[in-house]
Amino acid sequence: MIGKIIGAFVGDRLAKRTGGLSGAQGAALGVVGTAVLRRISLPAMAAIAAGGYAAKKLSEKNAAGKSGTSKPTI
Repeated sequence: MIGKIIGAFVGDRLAKRTGGLSGAQGAALGVVGTAVLRRISLPAMAAIAAGGYAAKKLSEKNAAGKSGTSKPTI
């Protein structure tokens, strides 16, 4: 019960931050997301996290290439 409430709260906050969803849609996604996370295995969670990180880095790299500025590499 508390997990659903926390999931709804987090989903609502994320929906307000992204702007593509309403607060109610974000809350519903938060509740569904917590249920899904409880049912998937640890390796699957790690794979999803790694995929999200790779997608973020690729998106940042493409955005930097389009704007003409790039981050310095060390």
